[in-house]
Amino acid sequence: MGPDRRALVAGGLALAGCGSAPPPRPPVADGRPQRIISLNPCLDVILVRVADRSQIAALSHWARDPYGSTIADIAKTLPHTYGTAEEVIALRPDLVMTSQYSSLAIRNALGRLEIPTHLFGVPETIAGSLEQVRTVAALVGHADRGEALVKQIEAAISAAAPVPGSTPPSALIFMPGGFASGPGTLMDEMMRRAGLQNAVTRYGLTRTGNVPLERLIADPPRILLSGESWPGAPSRAERIMEHPALGRVASDMRRAVFPERLLFCGGPVLIQTAAALRRAREVATSRLG
Repeated sequence: MGPDRRALVAGGLALAGCGSAPPPRPPVADGRPQRIISLNPCLDVILVRVADRSQIAALSHWARDPYGSTIADIAKTLPHTYGTAEEVIALRPDLVMTSQYSSLAIRNALGRLEIPTHLFGVPETIAGSLEQVRTVAALVGHADRGEALVKQIEAAISAAAPVPGSTPPSALIFMPGGFASGPGTLMDEMMRRAGLQNAVTRYGLTRTGNVPLERLIADPPRILLSGESWPGAPSRAERIMEHPALGRVASDMRRAVFPERLLFCGGPVLIQTAAALRRAREVATSRLG
């Protein structure tokens, strides 16, 4: 499982011509940055959990999307940017957090303006995601909050674990566009920790990719996890579940709701992810026996 790639490259504007010096930044109090900007939705969800509200100068605009963000309600009460150099400069940040996959033009502009910037990768393991939480917390001067959040995430993952010795049911999570997380991803590890067997390998996938409907019908997983209903925008998994050809395998497969906002990020989102996967396993296994 990785973040929404559209969000990772958001704000990819031509900033090479912006060479003016930024306004003076406010002094850093007690070694903690006081005006932090996050340009990445997955960093947004960590930042709001470990930083003081007064430290947050802006989140990414993606954080306000109720369909794709787990912190939309909180984000709507905080400033946001669309990742332009003009917005960043005007906010006078003393720390900008963004992805290493963000626009090179943006990163170069931040460097030329000598705005302190920290680039983050995309964790593909639970351990890597927890380390990212710790890094963000340390950067904002609240390492203790990072450790407390890590413990909450670890507790949620442990609580989602199945009874030892139980047989994991096969499950498939359909992402927007019909893609499914392949082996070696964060979502794959979360499924295994929650007692689910990722069915993508049964369809010949060795990495994240598309599962054809024909393969799904020929060899249905025990559980199909798909997104919530959304006005005017049904997910591909929802459309597939309504396909007449699935009628003959409906008794062998159960659908469980897995909000698409849980697909893209780790960190604190893993708390909700673990709970959703556990509910899917428990409901499906109780129905199927």
